[in-house]
Amino acid sequence: MKKFIKYIAVVVSAVTLTACSDDFLEVEPRGQSLESNYYRNAQEAYNGLVAAYDPIGWVGQNYVAKEFALNVASDDFYAGGGNSQDVPAIQAWSSYTLDPATGPQEELWRRSYSGIYRTNVLLSKLPNTEMDEQLRSRFEAEMKFLRAYYYFDLIRLFDRIPLFTEPVAASELGNAVQVDRSEVFAQIEQDLTEAIPNLPTQIDAATEAGRATQGAGKALLGKVFLHLERFGEAAQQFSDVNGTPGGTSQYGYKLLENFGDLFENENQFNEESIFEVIHSSASNWGDWDCIGCTEGNLLNQMSAPRGYNVLQQGKGAPDFIAGWGFNIPTKKLVDAFIYNDGSYDNRYKYTISNLDSLEQAGIISYEESYQDTGYFLKKFAGEQEDRSTGGGNFELNWSQNFYDIRLADTYLLEAEALVRGGGDTNRAQALLDAVRNRVGEESVPATFENILRERRLELAGEGHRWFDLQRAGLAAQYLEFKGYVEGKHDKLPIPLQDLTNTQLEQDPAYQ
Repeated sequence: MKKFIKYIAVVVSAVTLTACSDDFLEVEPRGQSLESNYYRNAQEAYNGLVAAYDPIGWVGQNYVAKEFALNVASDDFYAGGGNSQDVPAIQAWSSYTLDPATGPQEELWRRSYSGIYRTNVLLSKLPNTEMDEQLRSRFEAEMKFLRAYYYFDLIRLFDRIPLFTEPVAASELGNAVQVDRSEVFAQIEQDLTEAIPNLPTQIDAATEAGRATQGAGKALLGKVFLHLERFGEAAQQFSDVNGTPGGTSQYGYKLLENFGDLFENENQFNEESIFEVIHSSASNWGDWDCIGCTEGNLLNQMSAPRGYNVLQQGKGAPDFIAGWGFNIPTKKLVDAFIYNDGSYDNRYKYTISNLDSLEQAGIISYEESYQDTGYFLKKFAGEQEDRSTGGGNFELNWSQNFYDIRLADTYLLEAEALVRGGGDTNRAQALLDAVRNRVGEESVPATFENILRERRLELAGEGHRWFDLQRAGLAAQYLEFKGYVEGKHDKLPIPLQDLTNTQLEQDPAYQ
C-alpha cells in the first residue's frame, strides 16, 4: 500500500518488493529473495504483511478496479466512456452482457486470490519467524482479517469458489475444486473471530494508517452476519463499532461534522474512517506501459468529464480536469436526491455535478460520453488542484483514498439489522437520524425502505449499492432496465482462463 509491491507470479516461490519513500509500510528498496529463505525476522515478515495488503487497491491492466466496476453494475451509474466498446469488461457488467470471456471477473478474481495467497504464505511462515510474540500475534490477526476480507468479496461476487487456507503450489492449482458456500462463510467467520481480539484498538495514523484494527474487524464481521441474515449478531458487532449514535465510539470513531469534508484529500484517515483503501501519486510505476502497476485512484480520472473546459471563470464551474467520462450517474440516482417538494437533499451538491446546465449557460463545455446524462460524480472526479506532480503519468496516479468502511455505513447497516431482525427500533431510529442530522435533513421513519434510500444518498459512488440491492432482494427489480436477469446476474461467471486445464466448474447460469 502506497507503493508497488508485486510477486513475480502468485505461485512462483519468490518475493519481489519495491517501494517508494512514503510513511506507511516502508520496505527494503527493490530487494529479492527466494521465498524458502525469506520471513526469517520481523522486517521480512513486515514486508510480507505489506504485500498481503497491496491487492486491496489494485487496478487491472484493463482499467478494472473494484469500486469502479461495482458502481457501473448498479442502477446508479452507466459505464460511459468514449463508446460502447470502451473498456469492454466494464461495459459488459453495466449492460449485463457478461460472459465468461468478457467482464470484470478476471481482475476481481485475480485480486482476491492474489491477496489470499499472500496471507497464506505469511501465516505459514510466522511460526518460525524470529520476532516478538505480541507482534507475531498482531501480524497473524491482520492476515486472518485480510483473508476474510478477500474471501467475503469473492463469495459475494461468485457462486462457488475454491477455498485455500495454505499456500498452493503451481503444480497443484489445476486440482483445486470448489466448495459449498457455507464452508467459505464458516472460514470467514472463524478468521475474523480469531483475529479481532489481537487487532489493535487504535493505530498511529502517521505510520500505520490503512492497517486493520479491531473496529474494522468487527465491522466486517457485522457485514458478514448481515449478509447471512443473522441480524442479532450483526447488530451487536455494529453496535460495538458505532457506540452512541452521534457520539464518539470506544474506538474513537465519530461522524465528521461536514459531509463534504469526507472527500477532501487532506482529510484522509479521519475520525469517520474505519477501513480505508490507500492510494498514492508518488509511485513511479503507474504509466502507460504498466497501467496495473499504479498505486493511484483511477476513479478520479475515469469520473472526470471528457474534453472539459471552463469558458467563464468565477461562475461556479467545477475545476475538473479533462477526464475520460466513465462512471456516469443515471437520472434514477439524481432523482433519488429530489424530495416531493422539489428540494434537493443536502448531499447532492457534494455528490453530483450537473454539467449539462452549466454548458447550456455557456459557462463550460465538455464532450458527451457514451450514455451521457449531463451529470458527473463530483465525489471522485479529478480536480486540477489534486493533479499528481509525482512519478508516472498523472492520469493514472491520483492520491484520493477510498473508504471501504466508514462510520455512516456501519450506522445504517446496524439500523438495517435492527429493523429486519426485530431489534431495538428506537436505536435504529437514532442511528438513521444521526446520519441525516449531519447533513441537515429531517427525521424519517426507520423502515428498511428508508434505510436503503439513505444508504443510496449517503454512499453514492462508493461501491456499495450493488451489494445492497442483492442483500435486499431488489436487484432484479431495480436493474431490469439494464438487462439484469434474475438467477443469473446475481453472480459473476468464473473467468474463462481459470476453467482451462482445471477442475473448476462454471456457474450453470453461464454455461
